[in-house]
Amino acid sequence: VQLQASGGGLVQAGGSLRLSCAASGRTFSSYATGWFRQAPGKEREFVGAITWRGGATYYADSVKGRFTISRDNAKNTVYLQMNSLKPEDTAVYYCAAGSNYARADPRHYAYWGQGTLVTVSS
Repeated sequence: VQLQASGGGLVQAGGSLRLSCAASGRTFSSYATGWFRQAPGKEREFVGAITWRGGATYYADSVKGRFTISRDNAKNTVYLQMNSLKPEDTAVYYCAAGSNYARADPRHYAYWGQGTLVTVSS
C-alpha cells in the first residue's frame, strides 16, 4: 500500500482544513488508517484513527471535538477534517495504514505517507 497525504497549507487560527490520504493498492480497505503529526523539535504524536470500514474512530484528547476522520473506501481515501485550528496544531501531518487493531501506537502501522505541512497562524 502506498499513501499520499495532501491538503496542507497556511490557515489562520480558528480556520479549517481538510487533509486527504489517497492510497494505491486494492487492499487499502482492509487496513485501519491513522493520522499522526510532528511539530518542529517535537516527537511524532497520534492525532486519530479510523477502522477499516469506518465503523469506529479514535482521537487524541488535544483534537477531540475539533477534528473528524472519515473514509471513502470506494475512492481509497481517508480524510481528516480539521476545524477550529490553533497555532499548536502546526505540524507535518502523516497518514498511515495498519492492522485493524492499530490505534495510537505508531509501531502498529506498516505503511506511511510522506506528510503534508499544516501551518496555523495566530
